[in-house]
Amino acid sequence: MRVLFAHGFEGSPDGSKPGYMRDVLGWDVTAPTMSELGWNIEQETDVLLRLIDTNEYDIVAGSSMGGLAAANASALRPNANFSLLLIAPAFGLIDLWRESIGEKGLEIWKETGERAHHHHGFGEDILLSWDFVETAKRMSWPKMAHPTIILHGVNDDVVPINVSKKMKEENSNVLDLIEIVDGHRMQEAKPHFAVAARKLGY
Repeated sequence: MRVLFAHGFEGSPDGSKPGYMRDVLGWDVTAPTMSELGWNIEQETDVLLRLIDTNEYDIVAGSSMGGLAAANASALRPNANFSLLLIAPAFGLIDLWRESIGEKGLEIWKETGERAHHHHGFGEDILLSWDFVETAKRMSWPKMAHPTIILHGVNDDVVPINVSKKMKEENSNVLDLIEIVDGHRMQEAKPHFAVAARKLGY
């Protein structure tokens, strides 16, 4: 099975989730560096679109912000032939940042045009331009156009499971929301990847 995997904001292409898909499940996984065009959600979505436009995949999967990028790719390529597997997808991205840094923090970010963020995956600070916020405002709640399974942890304190519940209620293409006793890192979710694939018909 051919899978395009989008890692999360703090993740990397060689993380444990695509590794599990490849090494344990035997899936043919393509995992790009999601920040190769930039850090905002539009740029990360474009990374996926370039691959979707030139290759065929059975499933486009994504974790956290990568899940949001995968959902946006679905909305922008409704006629492409694939299904979605979203793992703690960061729906409501703009609201997550607003809650994290507050309105004052957003005001300062807009005034200065950029904000420093310590990237735990890289172990160093990166600069996020204000366009990160502008694109998040436009692309936080995409209308997925493909069959979708969502995995989300009930103890997620980064992206609350309620955002996935909201998406399931509002989008008939979400076939199931599988709730897992797990936090945002979703390390307990891996055995559910094959379950989700079966629900998608693979």
